[in-house]
This record gives sequence, C-alpha cells and structure tokens, in this order.
Amino acid sequence: MKNQDKIFNQLKKSLASEYGGLPIFSAVSVRLQLELIKDEPDLQLIEQLIIDDQSLSSNILKLSNSSLYAGLVQIRTVKNAIIRLGMAEIMHVVCIDINNNLFSSPDKQIDDLMKKLWTHSVACAYGAALLTTMLEDEDVKREEAFSAGLFHDIGKLLILKVIETKKKFYKVLDMPEEDLLEAIAKLHAAHGHLLMERMKLPKIYPVIARDHHVKRFDTDNTLLVIVRIANLICHKLCMGIVEEPDIDVMESDEVAALNLTKPVILRVQHFLRHNQTIKELIEGPPADEEQTPISLEP
Repeated sequence: MKNQDKIFNQLKKSLASEYGGLPIFSAVSVRLQLELIKDEPDLQLIEQLIIDDQSLSSNILKLSNSSLYAGLVQIRTVKNAIIRLGMAEIMHVVCIDINNNLFSSPDKQIDDLMKKLWTHSVACAYGAALLTTMLEDEDVKREEAFSAGLFHDIGKLLILKVIETKKKFYKVLDMPEEDLLEAIAKLHAAHGHLLMERMKLPKIYPVIARDHHVKRFDTDNTLLVIVRIANLICHKLCMGIVEEPDIDVMESDEVAALNLTKPVILRVQHFLRHNQTIKELIEGPPADEEQTPISLEP
C-alpha cells in the first residue's frame, strides 16, 4: 500500500506538470477533427491545416493519386485532393495519423497498452457512431459521437505518455503492470477532463471524458449515455485494456436510459467484431494490398 501511495503521488505530480507541454494530440489533428465534424466545415481552413502538416499532406496526396481514387488527371494540390477524397476519407486519414504518431512507444510495456487503447478508442468511436445512427436522435450528431468515442479515454493516453517520459527519472514510475492498470483506472477520467479543458475543446468532450465511469450520470446527456454504452460493449468484446466478457450490457442503467432493445446491442457487437473498416484502422491494411475506402457508415 505504501508503494502504491508513492506511485500515485509521483504520477499526479508528473501529470500536473505536463498539461501545457506534452504533445498528446497534435494541434493540426485536433483542429481538423473539430472542423470535420461541423455541418458546414470550412474547406479553406481544412486545406491550410493539412498543408501545415507535411506528413499529413503527403499521405493525402498519395492516397488521392492511388489506383483506388485516381482519375485522368494527377492530383498535385491538397485542395483538389480534398475534393477527390471527400470528408469521410479525410477523417480516416487523420485518424490513421493520430495512431501512427501517438499510440506507439519504444517501451514494450507501454507500447502494448497503447495498442490496446487505440483498439478500444477506434471501436468505441464506431460503436457510438452506429448507436447514434440507429437512435435517429436529431440532437446528437453521428460525427460528434464518433469523436467523443475516439477521445473519451484521452486521460489514459496522457498517463501512458507521462510514464513513458518520466519513468527514467523517477524509479517508482517503473511499476508492475498491475499497479500501472490501477493507476490508469483511478486517474484517467479526472486528468482526461482537465487536459481537454486546457486544450479548449468544446465542452461536450471534456464532460464525457470526466463522466464516462461515474455511477450517477446525467441520463439527459444522450451523447454521454451513447459513449458509455459503446464503452461497455467494447469491454464485453475485450476490445481494449479492460476486458469484461461476462458483463450484461442489457442490464446496464445506460441501456435502460435510452430504452434500447437487445437486437440493437447485438447489431453493434456484430458490427464491431466483423467490420473491415475497424479492422484496418486498428491493424492497418495488409502490406500487399491497396487501402480500401473508409466510411463512418454502418
């Protein structure tokens, strides 16, 4: 118990010191995400944000000229690439960029957990988007549900990044996986909320980061309830760090709050297990095959 107290105290100090400086999500990725989910995204802003990121612009130009999308004329500008690919595909490329740049580590223990976290984030994003589509609630946008699912566990990524950076300086942070998982479980929601507030993201996202595990939650916040259900389904399917195959999602307060039926939950489970889009976002396309088009459609 004494060693756990030392771990938590040092980890809290390290987390507090990194809010302003740790590159959790690049500014370009975050701003692109928030612009892409708008009803009327600013194409000029999207173009400029992509141009400002050399790696991202290169990947988008390469994809637009691949055999999958190529037309009679070679695409040479980001603007024309956006027109050819469309917003859904740009969203996909941004997601891949986030994965390649952030969910990896030279530390094997951290890297293994980051891969599980990326799997969970992607599955939760698509699960929340599908649930929103099936509910047909005009107050909740599918694209917002996708981003909320993708970002809800940002606190876990923060913790893993901080431990990766600081464990070489503080021996207590080089901890057994059992202690690491306990620290993540206890600290990620509060620190994810603080981080997202300091990143000045729209209020809906830090609230979901903060409240996606609390026992008493706002049942009127439909987006929060949707993400919580997607989160439970991912836990049941063992998609992520937390594995709870015996959990009964249908008996949850969240399902009761939205009055969902068993066929709806089973459809989401089947979709997450078998959808090729999710598999490629998690694992990447096979090395000898062209990337297939990605869509948020179920």
